[in-house]
Amino acid sequence: MPEATATPTETPERAARKTREGTVVSNAMDKTVVVAVVDRVRHAKYNKFILRTKKLYAHDETNDANVGDKVRVMETRPLSKNKRWRITDILERAK
Repeated sequence: MPEATATPTETPERAARKTREGTVVSNAMDKTVVVAVVDRVRHAKYNKFILRTKKLYAHDETNDANVGDKVRVMETRPLSKNKRWRITDILERAK
């Protein structure tokens, strides 16, 4: 019979969750914000850097984030149809 690799007292290590930094573009929903994340990617053929924007729906439990704030979001379990991220901290407030 093969031996178990983890003892009952140990918890198996979880994979590191993804984090992204972006700007809040909408906070019209309750406990949800839309965060625009901009990535610089190199074009495969022309080797020119282009900007790609991805909008992420993120959970904001305290409704603290406002439009224009720079925030850090972390991947989490699915919270709704589109929401798979949560705000971990607000890096910079909008001016």
